[in-house]
Amino acid sequence: MKTVGIRFRRAGKIYPYDPGTLELKKDMKVIVEAAWGTEFGTVVYIDKELPEDADLSQIKKVVRIATADDLEREGRNRQKEAAAYDICLEKIAKHGLAMKLVAVEYTFDGNKILFYFTADGRIDFRELVKDLASVFHTRIELRQIGVRDETKILGGLGICGRVLCCHSYLSEFSPVSIRMAKDQNLSLNPTKISGACGRLMCCLKNEEETYEYLNSKLPGIGDTVVIRDGNIKGTVKDVNVLRQQVSVLITGDDDTDIRTVHVNEISFQNRRKARPKLSAEEIKEMKELEAMEKGDKDGSKLD
Repeated sequence: MKTVGIRFRRAGKIYPYDPGTLELKKDMKVIVEAAWGTEFGTVVYIDKELPEDADLSQIKKVVRIATADDLEREGRNRQKEAAAYDICLEKIAKHGLAMKLVAVEYTFDGNKILFYFTADGRIDFRELVKDLASVFHTRIELRQIGVRDETKILGGLGICGRVLCCHSYLSEFSPVSIRMAKDQNLSLNPTKISGACGRLMCCLKNEEETYEYLNSKLPGIGDTVVIRDGNIKGTVKDVNVLRQQVSVLITGDDDTDIRTVHVNEISFQNRRKARPKLSAEEIKEMKELEAMEKGDKDGSKLD
């Protein structure tokens, strides 16, 4: 079955839908049935084949292409969200709750209002929910999210100058580890490998597979290698992963020399089964980053 991918405004996850007889194009606005009711979404891909083992019973059809009335209704919902945000802030202050309101979302059919918030721990918001329900007279859901999800909702620019990956195209967060930064020869300085959310940058995952492959072909710093041209033995002092080059220290009777050669020009015993050891400073920085990661498990999933 060929499907189209639909993304909802707050829920970054992309859901496959059956287009039926509708001729859909990328970026079209559509009305679909979601688990929480009728929803307004955007087409992000078309004509994608599902795996043979996919559960087709879970694939719903796109109801219709959004009409002018649908777009107007969606606009009204956005206006109501702004007012609901201010009201919720007042209620949070009234109940003295240690929580930060991030965003408010009306479902398209208006049957539910979702309030996204962050907090350091568990929050007893039962009285707040009752208070909000008495104001809006509809279903209220408060959803606690993590700092990554907060950044995904609010958006922004990364250090690369582009729109944040999580806000622009990532549908789910992939596990990111400090080892990925180490394998890519990046500084373990938290300010250099952390994103706008204060956690490890998601883009570390993008090149992990490539770096693992390139690193597997290289000797490690301190390894002994033989330069085939002249059968010269030396010690690796530095490696350039992307260029696949190594700097070799050659020690003679009277002097020393450093030669930069391509990996194809040397012979060595591959030691890449063992990962490189970390310095004491790197271990300290790693523990600091791991403590940050442990304190945030990505919050509730926006699905």
